[in-house]
Amino acid sequence: MKKLSVLIADDDAVIRMDLRALLEDLGHTVVGEASGGYEAVRLAREAGPSVAVLDVRMPNGTGLEAAAMMGRERLCPVVLLTAYSEAHLIEEASRAGVLGYIVKPFSRQDIQPALEIATARYRELLALEGQCNALKEEMETERVVQEARRILMRRHGVHEIEAMRRMRLHSSAYGKTLREVAEAIVLTANLAL
Repeated sequence: MKKLSVLIADDDAVIRMDLRALLEDLGHTVVGEASGGYEAVRLAREAGPSVAVLDVRMPNGTGLEAAAMMGRERLCPVVLLTAYSEAHLIEEASRAGVLGYIVKPFSRQDIQPALEIATARYRELLALEGQCNALKEEMETERVVQEARRILMRRHGVHEIEAMRRMRLHSSAYGKTLREVAEAIVLTANLAL
């Protein structure tokens, strides 16, 4: 069981107190408590928790609004803690990016699995997002290198292999990436128009 830093948000001080005690008993550290959604987002930005446990209905920003903001900013995974289990609320939670859902009254057996699954899913999502971004970068690099290659072929009347050789030589000679060399060629060509 991994020890987590947890942010809790509930407008009921007794629930926050019970949840804090339960989390600390499980070996986790509570890094912040909030009574409203916007306050929870602010604390998440400041404290950088491993996970946030948010009540659905709170003043000054609901748990769903806070979850959506935390998700957009990639602050931490969110587990929703609520007395409500209606289908429309579960759908809203899913759309807000919530990774765990616990219905009150909660117990020790409810909390730990929800926290572990939410943090594991969050790590997977971040890894996939990183892979997706890396793939986008590779595709953009390939696009600009191919465009620069075509420009060199037209401008100097050389074949594909020679155009690539020239770009690689410049890359090596000037300590630039192939993409940087290609972007410079494309920029220069566009300025010459």
